[in-house]
Amino acid sequence: MFDMRTPMILLAAAAVLEAVLQFAGAVGSTGLPNCPTSCGGVGVPYPFGIGAGCYHSPGFNLTCDGRGHDPPRLPLGQDGSFRVLDISLANATVRATRTGAINITSDAGTSNASLSDGRGAWGGLGGDGGPYVLSDDGNELLIINGCDVLALLTAGAGSNSSSNVTISGCASFCPGTDAGSRTTLSVSSTDRRCTGVRCCQMPISIGRASYDVTFRRLDASQAPDINVQPLVLIAELGWLAQAAASTRGAPLPVNLDETPVPVLLGWAIGSAPLADQTPMNNSTCALDAAHGACRSRHSACRNVATAVRSGYVCDCQEGYQGNPYLTDGCQDVNECERAEDYNCFGECTNLPGTFQCRCPQGTHGNYTRRPGCVSSPNSLATGLGTSNFIGAIIGASVIILLGASVIILLVLASVFIVRKHKHLRAKKLRQKFFQQNRGQLLQQLVAQRADIAERMIIPLEELEKATNSFDKARELGGGGHGTVYKGILSDLHVVAIKKSKIAVQREIDEFINEVAILSQINHRNVVKLFGCCLETEVPLLVYEFVSNGTLYDHLHVRPMSLPWDDRLRIANEIAKAVAYLHSSVSIPIIHRDIKSANVLLDDVLTSKVADFGASRHIPIDRTGITTKVQGTIGYMDPMYYYTRRLTEKSDVYSFGVILVELLTRKKPFSYISSEDEGLVAHFVALLTKGSLVDILDPQVMEEGGKDVEEVAALAASCIKLKGDDRPTMR
Repeated sequence: MFDMRTPMILLAAAAVLEAVLQFAGAVGSTGLPNCPTSCGGVGVPYPFGIGAGCYHSPGFNLTCDGRGHDPPRLPLGQDGSFRVLDISLANATVRATRTGAINITSDAGTSNASLSDGRGAWGGLGGDGGPYVLSDDGNELLIINGCDVLALLTAGAGSNSSSNVTISGCASFCPGTDAGSRTTLSVSSTDRRCTGVRCCQMPISIGRASYDVTFRRLDASQAPDINVQPLVLIAELGWLAQAAASTRGAPLPVNLDETPVPVLLGWAIGSAPLADQTPMNNSTCALDAAHGACRSRHSACRNVATAVRSGYVCDCQEGYQGNPYLTDGCQDVNECERAEDYNCFGECTNLPGTFQCRCPQGTHGNYTRRPGCVSSPNSLATGLGTSNFIGAIIGASVIILLGASVIILLVLASVFIVRKHKHLRAKKLRQKFFQQNRGQLLQQLVAQRADIAERMIIPLEELEKATNSFDKARELGGGGHGTVYKGILSDLHVVAIKKSKIAVQREIDEFINEVAILSQINHRNVVKLFGCCLETEVPLLVYEFVSNGTLYDHLHVRPMSLPWDDRLRIANEIAKAVAYLHSSVSIPIIHRDIKSANVLLDDVLTSKVADFGASRHIPIDRTGITTKVQGTIGYMDPMYYYTRRLTEKSDVYSFGVILVELLTRKKPFSYISSEDEGLVAHFVALLTKGSLVDILDPQVMEEGGKDVEEVAALAASCIKLKGDDRPTMR
């Protein structure tokens, strides 16, 4: 049956819809007038644009390609090989895809990277001068179907930086002898990440427009599988997990020519390499904005400066949203429409760029949290409350006037009670931390040795007296794992007290076992652990105090360096200390951060290995463990960095770097040769060519004699790439 009210309802709805569309057009426009703002379902906001006069500057002009594509596509890049999926103004990013893996050409001239080492390149964004680079976060380097192979990502050939600088890298290993698993991608069933077998992944933290890729086989003696082609990719974080989940455990396709691989690109206006201009400051950004980039009066300019380029983007000011590149593009956010999201549980009033929240008249309470405002008591009750308050004031005044002495006694009693309460509270807190840090467990571990038990657990009160309550004047310095204070115990022992920076509890039982082991170490070339205090949130460690600085200071800071005989003796003492840690204690200990800054020297230049903050112990029945990478660049074992597998040979590599440092008096973490090689690589290259004198310390050449050749050969054997090729410390 036809209802006469229907046309009226439809007319009213049409009017409301038209008003809504007009409002949306006023505040939601993303492009310039008469310019298309989408292509194939992808929004194209200004400063991007399709067609002449619709974009801000070169690089932001896009083409909507409908030839043979349904829906149309938005190509990007010099050759149009990228396809735009999403453009974000807020994040200054473009999400795009490109099919295929990186083409690796072998050093022998073929394109089959499974047979030999090779090189490749990733690019197509228009060079460093364009607005686009790979985003600094959100992408990773991948190897798929790789067996004992390594890929290194370096700066592109068109970059102003040295192309030998490694940006990222990862290694993929063989699954073993099971032939049925040689083409199976090994991915964790929990977080869908590579396990390092047949695939690997490593984040890319430096965004560039292009990269060079170096591809290497780790085991040249093993015949490669010619039926499996390793794939090297740059992809958005999370893509591999989705791809692995979609195959449900089956191998990923070897041919990715038709598989779109997503990447996240960053963009900026006025983008230019840092080598071509100095980094922009706030005034430069404001000047460019004044020329018309940030057009909305409620917008602000923000500098974008990375390791390789600078530029700027525009943002809407706080309290506004929209397109800052358009006139009136930033519109006020009505916070009151989502008041609870802004923690307003009272009466909300929207204001330009902000809002006001308060309790309505006749109510009171905390309007920033639930339940918000509640009804106030009636006026009679309020009046009675006011009368009682005035009466209390009068009564208090009378008491003060007539009983001043009583008040003073009450105040003194209150002070005493408060102090007593604080003392009891501090005592309970110390007891809590002692139990939390497994103090009873440590007591049991050292109970068998009475001499150790007496000094092992040190009260907090003793350390506070020794350091004058951890006075800043007592600070000796700060390492990677905490701050060190100098103190004098009640028995007049001078000690170094290490206070950790990190307040996160890590495997306390393991830590206590490790402290108990270190307490039994007795070697003249290892810093002695006197004990620890477990009455603080993070345990304090108490070591013997070594007064003459570090080996690093004597080599690189002090004007007079060490004689060759002292350097040779110190190297021998370090070797004995590390060998002791590896083999002479009940559970082998790997130091993991051996470097010249962690070798202390006493008044007669006797060396003592210190700083066990990164150390791990390895059960006797195992040859290594997998850990989070930790150590110091320049001294760190490269195979440990790539595989995360920690073995005794990692300490051997670090010891070899110290030998190179003693021979050359160069800093391993900052030295770069004229050929853009680090200290270790340059040392090995010169030793191979017989030109070691080019890098040796002149004092070493004058005093060392034939010993120099033997020490150099030992250093070279310790810093070999593969751990199995290095000697042991024994």
